[in-house]
Amino acid sequence: MQSGTQKTVLHLDLDSFFVSVERLTNSALNNKPVLVGGTGGRGVVASCSYEARRYGVHSGMPMRTALQLCPEAIAIKGDSSRYSKYSDIITEIIKEEVPLFEKPSIDEFYADLTGMDRFFGCFKMATEMRSKIIRETGLPISFGLSTNKTVAKVATGEAKPNNRLEVSSGFERPFLAPLAVKKIPMVGQKTGLLLNRMGVRYIHTLQEMPVELMEKAMGKNGINIWQKANGIDNSPIVPYQERKSISLERTFQKDTIDVQKLETLIIAMAETLAFQLRQGNKLTACVTVKIRYSDFNTYTLQKRIPYSSNDDVLIASAKELFKKLYHRRLLVRLIGLRMSHLVGGGHQINLFEDSVEKIRLYQAMDAMRNRFGQNAVSRAKTMESKGLGRSNPFNGMPSAIMAHRRG
Repeated sequence: MQSGTQKTVLHLDLDSFFVSVERLTNSALNNKPVLVGGTGGRGVVASCSYEARRYGVHSGMPMRTALQLCPEAIAIKGDSSRYSKYSDIITEIIKEEVPLFEKPSIDEFYADLTGMDRFFGCFKMATEMRSKIIRETGLPISFGLSTNKTVAKVATGEAKPNNRLEVSSGFERPFLAPLAVKKIPMVGQKTGLLLNRMGVRYIHTLQEMPVELMEKAMGKNGINIWQKANGIDNSPIVPYQERKSISLERTFQKDTIDVQKLETLIIAMAETLAFQLRQGNKLTACVTVKIRYSDFNTYTLQKRIPYSSNDDVLIASAKELFKKLYHRRLLVRLIGLRMSHLVGGGHQINLFEDSVEKIRLYQAMDAMRNRFGQNAVSRAKTMESKGLGRSNPFNGMPSAIMAHRRG
């Protein structure tokens, strides 16, 4: 470990979050296999209860497959607005209790409790905060407490369901050693298969391997995996900023009253920003349209939405706001679109309404954009809307899309 103050990191994760929210209003779902997601023939599982997981069901699986594995399961179409509401409630509780926290997804949090031992005792503080969340929301939540984010997150996984676990300084390696390599954050299915082919099934095998061997086999990623297997992780807590946003604006060389041109541009902006959200593994909960007229008067209108990075949802919201805001008799000088209240979480929240085909379509379109450039694929209506800044605002590159914090 580094010299200086010993870090103490808390990881909190809500247990089967979407299922747990559904059970709050329908106790008949308790202790039964429950699937939340698209309930149509081509729907996808967004979340599943522990009772369903015993049958091999997991999130991201086609709903039809899940029901074949677990015919007794109760399938429910998700309500992302309710999940967003409960996520916000929990965020406010954590904000009141800790000085520094990170929200990587709608149902997951990290908090830096370093130094709190002098005042409260970190495990006691974490336990009291967990109890407050359970008391005020009725939702089960687990936590892991350790010296870094990796070990804390793995500890949470081992504590589940609805429990807590502390891994003290000096016990990180022995705690991780007997666990399967798939328990290491960032080890997905493909990486897990590669490690298995190398004869690595448990973390203790990784711990005993020279780091040079992992680097030779997997490059920089191999070094990162080896470090995590040995309980080494110096990544910081990224402070949560609710008002973080990305935006696009276009100032016209000549003021326009062409409503079709303006609406097409709004659609192109929404499409671009949705792609950037997915690339940054982000979801937005607020859409804002901005219009500046030829007299330099500027107006904005915003709308709160359930967390999403879905083209269809964001385009519809942007068009709705534009139609409410635009005064057809005035020439327009500037038009803009902003997505704010961002959280991590990727495409998960969109699984309630998306079909397997739609998810695969988004993935294919994004893959083509990554390979051939961001203008490689777009809706026919937006083909003429070129020149939008389309570099990724989450990778630090200069762009007309600006990632910023307001206020």
